[in-house]
Amino acid sequence: MRKRTPFQRINIDDAEKLIGSKTVLLLDVREANDFNGGHIAGAQHTKLSGLSPLITGTDKARPVVIYCYRGRASQEYAQAFSDFGFTEVYSVDGGYEEWSRRKAAAPSIDHVLQAWLAAQGFPENQIDSTIHNQTTPLMNASHLGEEDIVRRLIAAGAALNARNADGNTALWLACVGNHLKIIDVLVGAGIDIDNRNDNDATALMYAASTGKADVVAHLLARGANTGLETLDGFTALDMAATVECLGHLRRAEKAKRNDMEIGVAR
Repeated sequence: MRKRTPFQRINIDDAEKLIGSKTVLLLDVREANDFNGGHIAGAQHTKLSGLSPLITGTDKARPVVIYCYRGRASQEYAQAFSDFGFTEVYSVDGGYEEWSRRKAAAPSIDHVLQAWLAAQGFPENQIDSTIHNQTTPLMNASHLGEEDIVRRLIAAGAALNARNADGNTALWLACVGNHLKIIDVLVGAGIDIDNRNDNDATALMYAASTGKADVVAHLLARGANTGLETLDGFTALDMAATVECLGHLRRAEKAKRNDMEIGVAR
């Protein structure tokens, strides 16, 4: 007999935290026209007739977060996933209407930001919309190195920990572009410096593996965790591509050991 774990009802705040902290399957079960008009960053649209491939093609241990208009229909979809053995299923109370209400109450989007959004192919009034690879405006601006736009997006309430199709956040994209000031802005705003993507890789691992020594040093100075491992069991130290990266990581590891020894001595 298939084991069933009851789905959970969560509020908007809990949903946002969950979406930002885990690689979830985020489903929008409203009508397609409404989805196309606006949706939560990273969501994919589905309907009852499209559930079968999702259920059979998704790891049952992967968290599933479902929202509709107000939080009623999403419970039916959540029950279906629960019935098929998924162990972590959530229905969002309040649905997209509550999500939109929260966003509407956030600081307004100024004309500079509106123009930039439109120029980059985003709806000019949606700071958490997505384009290719589920890229959000914050990810795009971070990749391009546009510090002023990054600051404007954060001030307007953009989702800091939104993840693209690979599970990466804006911080990873800032590291790709080697934009140290933007790394500072994102970390200062509270982005998860140790976000792990679909391969369990962090921004520190990426920077180390690509030889970006300045980025490695910058992330370490801001508290990036050197002990995390990828799905294959590799740490940032294992992946260091240059002597400079290796040196930064070894010094950070040594400092961590010294701190631990001091703590034990006390």
